[in-house]
Amino acid sequence: MARSARRSRATKETSVDVFIDLDGPASTSIDTGIPFFDHMLDQLGKHGGFHLEVKAKGDLHIDTHHTIEDVSISLGEAFREALGDKAGIRRFASGAFPLDEALIEIALDLSGRPFVAFQVAMPESLPLGNPAFDPQLAEHAVSSFATAAAITLHVNKRAGTNVHHIIEATFKGLARCLRDAVRVESAGVPSTKGTL
Repeated sequence: MARSARRSRATKETSVDVFIDLDGPASTSIDTGIPFFDHMLDQLGKHGGFHLEVKAKGDLHIDTHHTIEDVSISLGEAFREALGDKAGIRRFASGAFPLDEALIEIALDLSGRPFVAFQVAMPESLPLGNPAFDPQLAEHAVSSFATAAAITLHVNKRAGTNVHHIIEATFKGLARCLRDAVRVESAGVPSTKGTL
């Protein structure tokens, strides 16, 4: 049975269309109009082993916040739908993920209970790319995704001075943990309650 889903979202601020297939192949087609955010979503798809398509148009003349938020929410909703009843999934995943001097630690549970603890202090930095990605929006993007996907997620920075490296290690680590957690390894729902 295919583990895939599409989500569309249209507001006065943005128009978003997202498609995800959890079983790949690992390929992406990303266009949000925000090059650095596209780069991070590309990491999510490729390192997650997902087929990921994202097309968004937003009010970038105001700033990038609305587009990043609405894409993240839509992606989280699509991810949650693609998981279906979660039968047989591994559910939990964790790890430490380096990128040069940066080291990010991630632990997650596809619990159906949204909770995010994001302990990633960002050094002072200029926005990244053009249109600009404000590094402070990395937390908002990850939190919006995890909340919409109903994931319990902990993200901690263990080391890092380069903002690009810190954010990229976060997205790569999230991707690898999602890849591990969605892996089907048994039958039945991995919960004593019988449902997630």
